[in-house]
Amino acid sequence: MTSDLPEIRDMRASDAERERVAERLRDAVAEGRLDMEEFGERLDAAYKARTHGELEPLVRDLPAPAPDLVPAPDRPTAPGAVPVGGDAPWAQRIGRPASSRGGFAFWGGFGRKGTWTVGRRFTAVAVMAGGEIDLREASFEDRETVIRCITVMGGIEVTVPPDLHVDVQGFGFMGGFAENHRSATAEIAPDSPRVIVTGFALLGGVGVERKLRKADKLRLKEARRRARLEKREQRRTERREARGSLE
Repeated sequence: MTSDLPEIRDMRASDAERERVAERLRDAVAEGRLDMEEFGERLDAAYKARTHGELEPLVRDLPAPAPDLVPAPDRPTAPGAVPVGGDAPWAQRIGRPASSRGGFAFWGGFGRKGTWTVGRRFTAVAVMAGGEIDLREASFEDRETVIRCITVMGGIEVTVPPDLHVDVQGFGFMGGFAENHRSATAEIAPDSPRVIVTGFALLGGVGVERKLRKADKLRLKEARRRARLEKREQRRTERREARGSLE
């Protein structure tokens, strides 16, 4: 039975199903499949939807994780399957085989980002070039990771999630080697791995910055928007009650 059948399309949607569609929309905008304007329109429609028939068109042109409109939130996970990337708990992101142990760029650039696994010793070299090391979705070969950054007339940017334990120990000569303390902050997770960023920058710079994942930024933005709507609705209710008491 598919959602094309009238009895399924007319079935009332639950809060969990609306939330699952919203999550697929967040993933789509994070992957570049939707722009922010279309994301906002579809998200509003998802939370206002009353039936499966109203939810289905919102995700019809997006990759589906399963043939059903929305997988049941309590559907059992396949044996041995675990979340990957930034959605997985730290304990499941430590102890994986390394997919990269270094990066090198000369008059160009290199990048390590997305769902990759950083080796326990990672060496990055940028000579008159740039490098990007993004650990927000990464897994780790070991609980302690040393990232050695060497840059000459170039720059390397290391991006980490707000709750990761990071020590910056490098130095710069006619350049800079530092963590941006004005970036996103959060309590360090006690079970997170420890990352030591060391090395030197000659006539260049190495910067460590804490940033939220794009999906997390969207969730925060959406939460603020919903809070504003709830507050606005509460004020309307209070005004209606006040008018009623005067009549």
